[in-house]
Order: sequence, then structure tokens, then C-alpha cells
Amino acid sequence: MTEVIAKVFGAVSIVNAIATGKGATLGIDTFVETKLVKKEGTGIHITSENKTISSRLINQIIKNMIPAKILERSRLELDFKSNIPTGYGLKSSSAISSAVALSCAKAFGKKISDEDVLRLGAKTSIQTKVSITGAYDDACACHFGGFNVTDNLKMKLIHRELAPKDVQAIIFLPKSRKRGNLKRLKEFNNAFKKSWELAKSSDYWNAAILNGIATTSILNSEPKLIMRLIERGAHCATISGNGPSIIAITDKRNKTKVMKEFSVLEGKIMIAKINNKKAFVHEL
Repeated sequence: MTEVIAKVFGAVSIVNAIATGKGATLGIDTFVETKLVKKEGTGIHITSENKTISSRLINQIIKNMIPAKILERSRLELDFKSNIPTGYGLKSSSAISSAVALSCAKAFGKKISDEDVLRLGAKTSIQTKVSITGAYDDACACHFGGFNVTDNLKMKLIHRELAPKDVQAIIFLPKSRKRGNLKRLKEFNNAFKKSWELAKSSDYWNAAILNGIATTSILNSEPKLIMRLIERGAHCATISGNGPSIIAITDKRNKTKVMKEFSVLEGKIMIAKINNKKAFVHEL
């Protein structure tokens, strides 16, 4: 019997990748932890505190990694713990993909590079229709932490660097999960191109603000919220992924004012620290 634990962190969006196929993300200290037990027997058995976890994605990651003949004589028990809210654009699927890939590689003694982990997760996300672009930007931030700027269509990491530790992500989870028409994001193609170019040159806060104005115009009924958050002292504010969560990056000095802006809206507020740590896996 083999027991393995993998831990992968969460992330938020800086630039949405749907319009151009290019995105940027920032790691935060939310997490997915996977415990995998491999023993004699058959079948893939998944348990989780979160009932909305995608078993389809998990099963397909495993099948894409491990030959069928080996899986036929292996019983895999996977238990997931996570504090990432699912369905809010906070990269839970990318974190799960990396955690499964890392734990399987460790349990079966399979050598796998960082790039292999990221590409496997992105390709499987497209294959299972969990993601439109494969969310390579999300996968990079979850796996590496810090800032990540990517070309999702080419599955290529363009630029990566550590993020400042003296800021926090204030995350608003709206009561309503309604989203706008994602196809309309391409109407703002030029704005997203400019936003990505800003991120590529390490001007992340302005990249996120431009992304926020563009995405809220389509996916949220109140684009003026982004500017109000900036006026309250946030370095940036934007929709994370395709929403509906809205994130504001701020320092401790302006944290209360930013939270107050969110507090008048219907929903919940969560706070996350910035994460610069890489995902990890170890055998028990």
C-alpha cells in the first residue's frame, strides 16, 4: 500500500484569457489537499467535503496518466480537502488537476516535469469541458504561486515572478451566481490585449483594473464597482476568471475601506494572503 499527499494552492485572475487566448494570474494561499491511497484491488474511489467537486475531471486525469492495464489491478482512494469555493472563478479545477497529477505520479513512481503537470491539466480540462481555453494561466499560478503570464493556446508560460507579500486579496462571493454571456468577451478583444501586454511588462495592477472594467461591463451589472474599490485604496479590482467572484488587492492600511465597499452588497467576503510557494507532494 502506498499513501501520498499533494497540496496545490489557489489563484485569482489578473487578465481573462477567453477573448485572446492569453491570460495572467496571481497565486493566493487557498488550497486543495489530496490524499491518495494506492492498494491492491480495482476502481477509483473519491471522497470530498465538497460535493460539487468534478469526479469527471479527476477520473480523466488519472486515465490520461496511468495505463489501463495498471489501473485494472490498482485500487485508488482519493480524499480531497479544500477551502476554495467552487463555481466562483477561483481556480479550484486547476488546483485539483495538479494535485491529482502530482499524487498519481508519486504513487506510481512516474517522473513528471512541471510542464507535464500543467499541460496534462490544461488538456484534460478542455477534454472534459471544464475549461474553454484549458486555463493554463490558472494552472501555472496554482502550481508555482506568484504572478504568471501565459499564452494559453500555446500552453506556454511567458513570464513569472514573485508577488509582494504585503498585500492581500479581498474576495467577494456574490449571492447570485448569474454570469453574462462569455462569448461577448471577444467584443472587448482590444482591451484584453492591452491588459495582457500590461501584465507581460509587470504592470499587474493596471492590467487587472483594465480587465475588471472590461469583464464587469459584460459579466456584472455594476462596472462602477471596480472604480469605487480603487477609490477606496485597492491597488486593483477585477472579476476573477469568468466570475462571479470579484477580487480587490489591497494593503493592510486600506483593507477595512475595501471590505466596507463589499459589505453593502449581497454575498460573502473572504480574505486570502498572497502565495509564492510551489505546489508539493510527498509520500507518507
